[in-house]
Amino acid sequence: MIDFNKLQESAGLKPELNSLGSIVSAFVPYLFGIAGIILFLYLIWGGFGIMTAQGDPKGTAAARERITHAIIGFVIIFAAFWLVQILGLVLGVKQFGNLFQ
Repeated sequence: MIDFNKLQESAGLKPELNSLGSIVSAFVPYLFGIAGIILFLYLIWGGFGIMTAQGDPKGTAAARERITHAIIGFVIIFAAFWLVQILGLVLGVKQFGNLFQ
C-alpha cells in the first residue's frame, strides 16, 4: 500500500496540506501581506502624483482618488482581519486564531 504522507514528505510537500481548506489557510497570511504592500505602493503613487501635479486640477484629482482607494483598501483589509479574529473567538473556532500566526 502507498503511504501518501511519506510520498508528500519526499516530494517536499507538507503532509498537513491535504485539503483545499488547509491550502487556502496556508496562503491567506501571504495574501494579506501582498495586498498591504500593493496598497502601500498605491498610496505612495498617489502622493507622488499630488507632488508632481503642479497645480493641475485633473492631475490632483486623479492622485487624490488613488489615495482614497488605497485608504479604503487598507480599511477593508484591516476589517477583514479583525472580523475573522472576532468570529473565530465568538464561534470558538481555534483555526481562525492560528490563521495569522
